[in-house]
Amino acid sequence: MVERTLGYIPYFNTESCDLDEFKVPTSSSLSPDDVPRAAQIVKNVPIYDMAALRGDLDDPAWRRALMAEWAHVLRHTAGVIALKSAYADTSVIDRATQVFNDIIAQEREIGAGQGDHFAAAGANDRVWNSLQKHCLHDPENYVAYFGNVSIAAACEAWLGPHYQMTAQVNQVRPGGKAQQPHRDYHLGFQTADVAAQFPAHAHELTAALTLQGAIAHVDMPVESGPTKLLPFSQLYDAGYLAFHDPKFANYFEQNYVQIPLNKGDAVFFNPALFHAGGSNHSSDIDRMVNLLQISSAFGRAMEAVDRDAMVRHAYGAFLAAHGHMSAGDIAAAVAATAEGYSFPTNLDTDPPIGGNAPQTQADILRHALSERWTQDQLNVSLDALILRQRA
Repeated sequence: MVERTLGYIPYFNTESCDLDEFKVPTSSSLSPDDVPRAAQIVKNVPIYDMAALRGDLDDPAWRRALMAEWAHVLRHTAGVIALKSAYADTSVIDRATQVFNDIIAQEREIGAGQGDHFAAAGANDRVWNSLQKHCLHDPENYVAYFGNVSIAAACEAWLGPHYQMTAQVNQVRPGGKAQQPHRDYHLGFQTADVAAQFPAHAHELTAALTLQGAIAHVDMPVESGPTKLLPFSQLYDAGYLAFHDPKFANYFEQNYVQIPLNKGDAVFFNPALFHAGGSNHSSDIDRMVNLLQISSAFGRAMEAVDRDAMVRHAYGAFLAAHGHMSAGDIAAAVAATAEGYSFPTNLDTDPPIGGNAPQTQADILRHALSERWTQDQLNVSLDALILRQRA
């Protein structure tokens, strides 16, 4: 049963997920009046011709009007925008593709890049933190690649200024299978049980903290498996639990849309939009996209805290607390002391194998306390975590 307090829902649970309610927003149609600057609407996805619009981005008033339109789409209507010809010069894309293929080959030799959120090891070519690797491998191409006003305007439209860029290359070879429908970072990387522990307003907030993007590095006809999208699905409040439900996954498979992309096109969508990488049914297309995961500047604590030092220093006190503090009080002290979140991390050495989120410092501390580890045992485990996260 959905719990209600003072007329609103304080927490979602599995019984909050009502497929009939989900069908209401996802049966909507995008009105041309909502996207006056779009060149066309394809399957409820507004398509913006950046070859025609790019020059106007130099006008601050016009740029703000376009960003306002994009933000409205991402929040209140379809939840996704497609930018045709986001790159005027696709030779920049070609050179970046070669950089990424070089990195893929190098990492294959040393066995890196094997962990993936959704695909079995070896099914895809994955480059974690392609942003930093690209910069270090070919700084000139990197600057040209991210020196792109169309990409910047899309990021700023949703997140405002001072956003933080990250990126991960994914290459799906012919025969590569589709992902399961899902939502994305932050709550989209949690299990349904964990997501249910966050209050309902946090489910709405998480979507405002990140923006998902994808830059096409090759021509991607539908048979190559461009991202499957369910427009308007970000409007469903309980969606961070619902996407785990097979009924919702089945509905997604019956109603998703795909749009073909050309090299140099880009797609951006609300992280709460139900989506999934498609199956590559082509015979000769290695579908390569650079997946952008852009974060709000606001997702940071006010002070820099050395939690590793705190955990090590307080461990004896935690052990001594057993017997005169309740389990709930000890858990509260752990939450105040240890890092309870998996990110940011180095996904090459700390991959999300077996789930979507790696082990946390707080997980280690809780495990140490449950098994009454020695200080040395704790230190060894924390040292290994540091190496995984920073290597």
